[in-house]
Amino acid sequence: MKLFKLNIGLGKRIYIAMVAIILISSLVIGIFTIFFFKNQNEQYHLNRLERKEKRIAKGIEYFLGKNSISENLDEVPKSFYEKIEELSDVNNISINIYNGKGEILFAFSVDDTIVSNINPVIIDELNTSDYDVLIKELSQEHLATYSFIKNNTGKKIGILNIPYHDFTKQSIEFYSFFTTLIEVYLFLLIGASILAYFLSKNITRSLKTIGDNMKNVTIDKKNEKIEWKNKDEIGQLVLQYNNMIDQLENSAELLAQSERESAWREMAKQVAHEIKNPLTPMKLSVQFLEHSLKPDSDDFNEKMKKFSEKMIAQIDALTNIANEFSNFAKMPSTNLESVDIIKLISLAQETFQNEIKIAFNYDYYQEVLINGDKEQLLRVFNNLLKNAVQAIPKETVGVVIINITEEEDIITIEIKDNGQGIPPEQYDKIFVPNFTTKNSGSGLGLAMCKNIIKHHQGIMWFESKMGIGTSFFVSLPKKNTSLSS
Repeated sequence: MKLFKLNIGLGKRIYIAMVAIILISSLVIGIFTIFFFKNQNEQYHLNRLERKEKRIAKGIEYFLGKNSISENLDEVPKSFYEKIEELSDVNNISINIYNGKGEILFAFSVDDTIVSNINPVIIDELNTSDYDVLIKELSQEHLATYSFIKNNTGKKIGILNIPYHDFTKQSIEFYSFFTTLIEVYLFLLIGASILAYFLSKNITRSLKTIGDNMKNVTIDKKNEKIEWKNKDEIGQLVLQYNNMIDQLENSAELLAQSERESAWREMAKQVAHEIKNPLTPMKLSVQFLEHSLKPDSDDFNEKMKKFSEKMIAQIDALTNIANEFSNFAKMPSTNLESVDIIKLISLAQETFQNEIKIAFNYDYYQEVLINGDKEQLLRVFNNLLKNAVQAIPKETVGVVIINITEEEDIITIEIKDNGQGIPPEQYDKIFVPNFTTKNSGSGLGLAMCKNIIKHHQGIMWFESKMGIGTSFFVSLPKKNTSLSS
């Protein structure tokens, strides 16, 4: 059997918890109130019954003190009968008079209740009781008191019974109170639930504000702090968040500085390495010229010409190195404009058309506009075509194919050569600065191209098979699509 875990948000959990506390509190208070009211009500009616019984008993005792009664009440004097009738009318209460055996002698009832003889068990309890008055619960809603009637000599001559039926009113009062209590608690529950809802929303709104700000925190931009006036628990959380932002900015600044220093160190190392390559043959050529060249020699002009050619070639190499590093340094600056990518690729194709056969599988007159930097994009395609030409061995009839495919808002350019291909172990290094498969060059060309395409919100990748050739792909968004410089 699988257990399902409900994913309930913090706001709902707070709301449910508050409502649950209100319900439990209301239930406990309600139960306590009901029992308290019931006990108090019962005690009130018992006290009332005792007061009435004492009042009736005092009246009878006073009458018997003034009048002489026989040994028992089997023969009731008229005066005694009239006295009991008077007490019943004055106190508006039922009074039953029994003889010593529990047989009814006469009764005055205010509610026409049928009167019967007393149960012998009750007479036995009355005889053995330590109290003068015995209170018996005849039913859930009826009580009765029993006490002996004594003559002026103190002898028991009869039994006084006072039935009490006001417990029916007690039930009515209890249910009325219970109904009113439910209505009050229902009103309080609705009000408290609404208040709990707004309190939970207020708490979660504050936390959501903090969460939204934390979600947007990045290391490469200025992060906004949160303003919170209250010095409560959420205020402490906001304070910690703002401290984190300050620490993040300091860390980002230190990281950026470290990255810049590392980049410059790597750049300086690469520049030094690349400059050493042409300087070594230049030095050797000068040393050779110094020892072997004589002005009056027959081959002086020829040797001087060869020397000049070597120097010019090495100087050109140094110039190319300087230009490549300069271009790489300028790359982040992007000036966007509307560019016809087809026309731009055609310009790059014409540059290398005399060196190798380049097939352009697209309509020259079809216009495809993108948002881009014309000079940077031309640099990309010049570099890719140059690499494609240089990747083809001299003994192979070279062919470079430019394929273009379009989607709704994307154009993809493929530059395919039939060179010897790229070894799989070098795939991860192709776009890494300073890496090159050539005998000369800075290794910045493809890294520069990929960064330029990235700044144009495009992507660049390649596919290669050894002995068959390599295809470089450039995918760019067409004009009217979102582009940020």
